[in-house]
Amino acid sequence: MHSSICFIGAGNMAQSLIGGLIASGYDKQNISATDPTEAQRNSVTQSFGIQCFADNAQAISQADIVVLAVKPQVLESVCKTISDSVQANAPLIISVAAGIRSDDINRWLGGQTAIVRTMPNTPALIQTGATGLFANSFATKEQQSQAEHILRAAGITVWVDEESKLDAVTALSGSGPAYYFLFMEAMEHTAQQLGLDEKTAHLLALQTALGSAKMALESHLDCATLRKNVTSPNGTTERAIQSFENAGLRDIVENAMKAAQTRAVELADELGGKA
Repeated sequence: MHSSICFIGAGNMAQSLIGGLIASGYDKQNISATDPTEAQRNSVTQSFGIQCFADNAQAISQADIVVLAVKPQVLESVCKTISDSVQANAPLIISVAAGIRSDDINRWLGGQTAIVRTMPNTPALIQTGATGLFANSFATKEQQSQAEHILRAAGITVWVDEESKLDAVTALSGSGPAYYFLFMEAMEHTAQQLGLDEKTAHLLALQTALGSAKMALESHLDCATLRKNVTSPNGTTERAIQSFENAGLRDIVENAMKAAQTRAVELADELGGKA
């Protein structure tokens, strides 16, 4: 029998997970959600056939698993309004709110709470996401498996053994889609300068990105070897790669990801609030 799951917040990320769970065979009778907006509640109920509530505390009273899918800025207030219900029922708490540490969530919920903090990315919205997970000391192995099953509905999952490593996950896969969008944007722009029309440049840039990622995922070779395999000596690709290297592309990427990691730490400090 499936555990009862309640999503606090019924926005895009919650809907992605709900849709993925139902598509994978999860009984929709065991899924519910909450949202402060009536139109959103009606939309989610109509789209997925699940119950959607206005009152968070009422909704989670019978839940085995509670997924916190609200904006980080309101997570503290939401946690404090449901803390009595959480203490009474002891559900597993899964947070998909960016930047909020599990210790802060635990404190806001009254302590001794099983929490799995996750760092998903936006491709989760189309079930091709990459999510990092960290479990606090109160989460059992069974609860960790439950959390992994839920997040797998939106893509792949990886566990980290230290919560600070989620900041590295944020810098890599959390913010990473924007890096690729920027690179594709630059490729499209240059292709148009070289004479291709906008539609052709766009299609070729996107399909090349998709094909490259698919090759890398399905190959037993690492990215460095795959790159070398398509770089013929004295050819066009080699000339382009040399240009990237001469321009310091590796340092640019390193500096950008370290900047993202630093900001992730800053946000956690800012959003964590006071005890």
